[in-house]
Amino acid sequence: MGMAKLMEDVTTGESEVNCDFTLTGAPDDLVGKIVNKEVDFACLPTNLASVLYNKTEGGIKLAAVNTLGVLYIMEVGNEINDINDLKGKEIYASGKGSVPDYILQYILKENSIDPEKDVDINFSMQHAEVATTVISGDNKIALLPQPFVTTVSMKNKDARIALDITKEWEKIQGEDSPLAMGCIVVDAEFAANNKELVDKFLQEYKESVDFVNANHEEAGKLIEKHEILPSAAIAQKAIPNCNIVYMSATDAKDTLQNLYEILFDFNPKSLGGKLPDGDFYYQK
Repeated sequence: MGMAKLMEDVTTGESEVNCDFTLTGAPDDLVGKIVNKEVDFACLPTNLASVLYNKTEGGIKLAAVNTLGVLYIMEVGNEINDINDLKGKEIYASGKGSVPDYILQYILKENSIDPEKDVDINFSMQHAEVATTVISGDNKIALLPQPFVTTVSMKNKDARIALDITKEWEKIQGEDSPLAMGCIVVDAEFAANNKELVDKFLQEYKESVDFVNANHEEAGKLIEKHEILPSAAIAQKAIPNCNIVYMSATDAKDTLQNLYEILFDFNPKSLGGKLPDGDFYYQK
């Protein structure tokens, strides 16, 4: 979503860079393309960036964080007003063994809630399916990311955001350590051979992010035009809660290392078996 203005500028010839954009249905669809050097940049979950860095033995670099926390506990009703209200409840979620799973478990544990015994986390569906069941009212409590949260809110007036997982994270970690969930990576060899171009692309990407955050209505139209989301209305309403950012790799390093250490403690495989070293971070 944050790249929508850059995509438009490339299409109209207003950008100083020339590139092709490909949208995929899931991050895993990009793994082969990155490993085989079919793409120069890719937007990924932050843990997958580490997995690929280890898999390619340093073949990619993290260029910037582009998305902070986008997870929310949605409820049809009014029972959940505090993290402790989740005790004894069934929570529908997607992606067992993924970052949302580990983040939810971490927050529960830090609040003395045993994720194995005190709650029932149901991972039987994908995000879109979970959203559909909350819209219909079949499921009452769900962990969902944006923009599914906005879609649910617009289609079921009884559904509400009960808990902001980012705020719950910051209660534990502090506001100086935001929840960095999405990033953009660059092929290391491409970056080494085209540093001026890479820096220019990243500068225009930052400007695109700033535009999207400042111009919700116009950005929403671009997001629909470039088929990032099917509806400008949903995009416009979702933008303020999507935590779209641009944090350079240098600025994001400490935040990411903190997150990576937490994920590593849960499961080293979530990062590709080991913590990324300093070479992981692109230097402008």
